[in-house]
Amino acid sequence: MRKLYKRYREIINYLIVGVLTTVVSLTVYYACVLTFLDPQIALQLQAANVISWVAAVTFSYVTNRRFVFESKSRHVAKEMLTFYAARILTLLMDMACMFLLVTCMGINDKIAKLFVQVIVTVGNYILSKFFVFKR
Repeated sequence: MRKLYKRYREIINYLIVGVLTTVVSLTVYYACVLTFLDPQIALQLQAANVISWVAAVTFSYVTNRRFVFESKSRHVAKEMLTFYAARILTLLMDMACMFLLVTCMGINDKIAKLFVQVIVTVGNYILSKFFVFKR
């Protein structure tokens, strides 16, 4: 087991951080809509979504930098900006794929979301490894 972990350490840690990032996103979203934002009001719903996205991406940056890619870069601001830009790119990719699959092709949104989530996760990993935390 230890040998497998050592061999796939980066990918395993990336998946663990991904699960924790999802927990942060959901926790912040639910905290917003259960305390001070009304999800029945479209603008407040989107505000909760944006707040949870920012919290999740910030958490993801810090944990990916430290535990997944072990970045030693002294250019933290540039690295963080690149990380956010990459996440915005995959967010747009997510939205485009969902539009194509659900709106244009009529695929069930829940099934489409699962498929798109895999694509986004792989995209996030590739962008993080080769453009954000490159060694």
